[in-house]
Amino acid sequence: MLGPAKRRATDRTVVVSLDTLVPTDHFYRHLDAHLDLSFVRDWVHDAYPSIGRPSIDPVIFFKLYLVMVFEGIRSERQLLMLAADRLSVRWYLGFGLDEPLPDASALTRLRQRVGLPLFRRFFEHVVDLCVEAGLVWGRELVVDATRVPANAAMDSLVPRLRVVVNDELVALFTGDEVPPQRDTDHAGDPTRWDLLEECRLDPHRPATGAYQRISSRKISRTDPDATPMTMRDGRTVLGYQDHYLVDGGTARIILHAFVTPGDVSESQVLIDQLYRTLFRRTLRPRRLIADARYGTGRNVRAIEDLGIRAYVPLHEGRTSSSSFRHTEFTYDADQDVYHCPQGAVLKFRHQDDQKERWLYRANASVCNACRVKSACTSSSQGRLVGRSFHAEYLERVRSYADTPAFKKAMRKRSVWVELLFAEAKDWHGLRRFRLRGLVNVNIQALLVATGQNLKRWLQTTGWGRRWGPAGCLATRNLGQSLLSPRLTP
Repeated sequence: MLGPAKRRATDRTVVVSLDTLVPTDHFYRHLDAHLDLSFVRDWVHDAYPSIGRPSIDPVIFFKLYLVMVFEGIRSERQLLMLAADRLSVRWYLGFGLDEPLPDASALTRLRQRVGLPLFRRFFEHVVDLCVEAGLVWGRELVVDATRVPANAAMDSLVPRLRVVVNDELVALFTGDEVPPQRDTDHAGDPTRWDLLEECRLDPHRPATGAYQRISSRKISRTDPDATPMTMRDGRTVLGYQDHYLVDGGTARIILHAFVTPGDVSESQVLIDQLYRTLFRRTLRPRRLIADARYGTGRNVRAIEDLGIRAYVPLHEGRTSSSSFRHTEFTYDADQDVYHCPQGAVLKFRHQDDQKERWLYRANASVCNACRVKSACTSSSQGRLVGRSFHAEYLERVRSYADTPAFKKAMRKRSVWVELLFAEAKDWHGLRRFRLRGLVNVNIQALLVATGQNLKRWLQTTGWGRRWGPAGCLATRNLGQSLLSPRLTP
């Protein structure tokens, strides 16, 4: 039987408790019961003046941003709209049904006031919780990076000279001082320079060799810190690289997260990430696993000097597609010469300080008369072979490649960190940065990494394999299930 039309009854006043509307086994009830955020009030005490209107409670501030991470929300306005409609979020924040929520602009201003150091401290606090819960193994570290597009289009790129000239013209006609260039807009912000110093990254760093970065000639008016980079699908976009240093235990706790401009190589960040983590966590790992992009001589030497085995594939370079590898040439340490596979001698010629190598060249007449010259070199001056300043360390790492432990480490690397990046992008809004500027994108990346660690920590408090914001929280065992039992620690 067709029933009567439903009459709207939304204007009735109903006396109901919010506690009765939120299920007792809800995720936010569990989060509120086990994660006490009252300590953040002491952290931000100095950021508030003694007079003026009361600001947002810092505990509510952090709770809101945790909700943003868990729900995969991309803006403060959308976050407050969700909080207004979602009973469970209102309960978690402690706001009644008739109580107004904070304004989105106030939330943004507070985020800018407390700055990056507070979010870094919050991330470290969550890692401390994971350490206390026994989730950090400490015997193995895995490192990788992913490219994340910025909130800016390639069309926003303009020549740097135009930016400088425009600013000087404005100053000429207005009588004001010349404003800072767009790539150093935050020069007075100590958090920005601490951030750059953390990885020894100079915004005016020179290009490597004859290569000239696009960012050295052009700059984005929308996001001055974002730089052009190529994605896996071939697109060129403005963006950043998000670097993770992950514990090798089954929980896969993120020990350090850091964002750099897109044109900064992963190899430039690794050692500073490693030093900072080892000092902060007092870890003594046995090995570090990374892909070939991290396999520079300087990185390998620094890792091995720490007593850590560098499980990193090394590039075996060729001078052309048909050339012999340099590893096929035998080095004679007593005479300081190389012997080619055909018996020719390559003597030391000069030192290349920029690429950190010694160069050895064969006699041109011997090479030109060799029957396999076409398969070795196209140069008429003789075959050239470079020997790295760190050759002893590279040979040591090269000897690991045939061991079963190295092969298992390479299989483990392919799933240990990549799944964390996929989780961050699919569930926590890191498919593209919503904020702009190096400091702000680091804040966003730290919040996402904090949320990922919190999910794993919550499993130790009894949350288990039940529904939670942004999908199943039981991602801790996802990587383990993809590996054979022999690969798990």
